[in-house]
Amino acid sequence: MTGDDAEELAVEQALALVGGRNQARDRADGPMRGRADDQARGRADDRTGDQAGDQMPHNQNPGEPADPHPTPYATPSPPAPALPWDRARTVAARAGRGGPLAVVRLPLDRALGHVLAEPLAALTDLPSFDTSAMDGWAVAGPGPWTYEEGVSLLAGVAESPTAARLPDGTAVRIATGARTPADTTAVIRSEHAHVDEARGLLSTRRPLVTGQDIRPRGQECRSGDQLVPAGTVVTPAVLGLAAAAGYDALPAVSRPRVDVLVLGDELLAAGLPHDGLIRDALGPMLGPWLRALGAEVSGPRRLGDDSEALREALTSSDADVIITTGGTASGPVDHVHPVLAALGAELLVDGVAVRPGHPMLLARLSPDGPHLVGLPGNPLAAVSGLLTLAEPLLAGLAGRPVQDAYRALVHADVPGHPHDTRLVPVVHRAGRAGGRDHVAPLRYNGPAMLRGIAAADGLAVVPAGGVRSGTEVEILDLPWAPATPWTEGCFT
Repeated sequence: MTGDDAEELAVEQALALVGGRNQARDRADGPMRGRADDQARGRADDRTGDQAGDQMPHNQNPGEPADPHPTPYATPSPPAPALPWDRARTVAARAGRGGPLAVVRLPLDRALGHVLAEPLAALTDLPSFDTSAMDGWAVAGPGPWTYEEGVSLLAGVAESPTAARLPDGTAVRIATGARTPADTTAVIRSEHAHVDEARGLLSTRRPLVTGQDIRPRGQECRSGDQLVPAGTVVTPAVLGLAAAAGYDALPAVSRPRVDVLVLGDELLAAGLPHDGLIRDALGPMLGPWLRALGAEVSGPRRLGDDSEALREALTSSDADVIITTGGTASGPVDHVHPVLAALGAELLVDGVAVRPGHPMLLARLSPDGPHLVGLPGNPLAAVSGLLTLAEPLLAGLAGRPVQDAYRALVHADVPGHPHDTRLVPVVHRAGRAGGRDHVAPLRYNGPAMLRGIAAADGLAVVPAGGVRSGTEVEILDLPWAPATPWTEGCFT
């Protein structure tokens, strides 16, 4: 056992012992503690509850000493029902698709990253005329061919009357992209041509094939052909295709606008942690993450633990989606539920059977108002909420398809929660010596940790009970995964 492993085991045992004492104290207090305290025990506090709750031995009775070797992810079944993880994602996706899409026409230089609201149909044939694919000679009929010295056909230059047709037995110099004259048999590449200047004749060093090195009109598409379907994300390549097909602007779905509200009096915006205060890790992380999901994001607003400030921020926001961090459980300064109740909001998801992040929620503030995604305050738990609720919601609002989980081979046993889905940071690895590509779970995957997710390119969706090494597990890619050359580093 390494030093890190020993330290983690000691923390797990200490947390389990604390949980056992708290349950014993609660039992001694009897039934007079009331419903609020029952809810507080049932919902782990979003700043510490995922970690403590995940560590509690699930078969421990109140008042009994903790198992000296507890199962790391054992926990009592929650008294309040929570949606299964896949069901919560479905609800969020449906909420995002619940209304009409806002469509705008954007010039090409502003359309990057948006989603096409309509199929992109060609406005012209591509190419729109027969063109030369190479620098060389356009020839007609069998050779050898005569040619006129000093005459060339260039791309973008209006054709001369003498170049409109090419009589049999003649040739003319031509540049790549230039329009080929009518009756051109083929284009001979410069390196394959032999010019006899003394006789004024051109011949070819290779057999001539009719149509060689000519791009015929409509080779790529005909006018009216669908180039890409609606729902396609506008990439640089799509912009190039749209320009080639004759577009100056594109019909696109407006990006959903997102406000980020950071809750918690204990959070610092700068400097080192001190005197019980900690750095806000979510404020700097959420904006770029949400932009990667296709949203327009305002700068984070830090409200502290102030219910009136939260209520004012919710009622004054003109965003499509509001993201809050922290305050989603039932502790004395967890104001999200009471404020939502006071505003008459509809709770679509109130707790998800997933670790970390089970106190996450999704609400609709009014029938035609914004949605609110309440993320737990622990950083990795908040990431879980982003991928579980925010990503499918924003995909629906932006007209994007929801990311489908796919399956990959996992190398190493991955412990599971007894009852809930577990999301674990993983990194993809190439197979060696003919072996299959696979994923490896990363350490530092506790609810309050970001060290593992910082090295990850995906999250493994681990079912209750865990998975064994050599089996397949569902994977959710992170938004930046395809472009990032992750390495093992010190995270495994």
